[in-house]
Amino acid sequence: MIKRRVFITGATGFAGRHLMASLPPLENIVYGTAYPQPPHPDEMNILHLDLRSERDVFEAVRQAQPQWVFHLAAVSNVRYSWARKKETLETNVIGTFHLFEALKKFAPGARVLFVSSSDIYGFSPGNKGTAPKAFAEDDPFHLASPYALTKFNGELMAGFYSRWEGLDIVIVRPFPHTGPGQSSDFVCSDWARQVIQIERGSQEPVIRVGNLEAQRDFTDVRDTVRAYILLAQKGRKGEVYNVCRGRGVALREILEILISSASKDVRVEQDPEKLRKVDIPYLVGDNRKIKAETGWEPQVPLETTLAELLDYWRVRP
Repeated sequence: MIKRRVFITGATGFAGRHLMASLPPLENIVYGTAYPQPPHPDEMNILHLDLRSERDVFEAVRQAQPQWVFHLAAVSNVRYSWARKKETLETNVIGTFHLFEALKKFAPGARVLFVSSSDIYGFSPGNKGTAPKAFAEDDPFHLASPYALTKFNGELMAGFYSRWEGLDIVIVRPFPHTGPGQSSDFVCSDWARQVIQIERGSQEPVIRVGNLEAQRDFTDVRDTVRAYILLAQKGRKGEVYNVCRGRGVALREILEILISSASKDVRVEQDPEKLRKVDIPYLVGDNRKIKAETGWEPQVPLETTLAELLDYWRVRP
């Protein structure tokens, strides 16, 4: 049996590790990149690579000769993108340019999944006083962070290389996803970590929060990467697909679920430092397109995801 050659940028990141675990080794040879932390010595075929280095990106693609490419690597934290605009731009836009140019030269027939973000939708265009609507793929953009700006530019580039340079690119817009293994730089994992720290007695029984009224559309990371694989198999060249549950939940509800599992009483206090410079109040997606074209459905209940996220932090030092 001839194995498929797969190249994953950001292979050692949150979604990247789950994606690698979802690709059967009997069917795939997985190559990938890690940055800024180097890969573990026993992680075969994973290169320590900064996408801003054109030479290194070209060499990695030349070595991998991929048939499938999942472009996950990015500066993906919105707060960080405000503080480090240049790094965010260079990594997310110039790094994507380097990858597409390398693929054009060394793997022009590869199926490429460009991972964008639901953040490019920004603020709901609905009129004031009306219920906000779920975002569909053809809705307008309201860019509200440097991160969103770079993902919008990445989509433009993906469309250009798909249309005029012959690359076989599918664009995916994942809505927020969480689960075991997520960095505490992101809200669900941050709160789960704090709940466990409080259980252990290593943190005072207070969680300081930002805006709890914002609504988000959370999907389990394992459902998200399953969608990526289905889109690599069935997605149409040049098309855009939302990956989302299709249901909004207030951050307050997420926090209540996590706190309800704690073995100690937990207080919640608002911290002005936790408030975002620009906070999108409603970010919920319409998933009808991916469901119709691939048969994908989210399978893991949110409560299960959050329980496993707590279990993940329970075994961390």
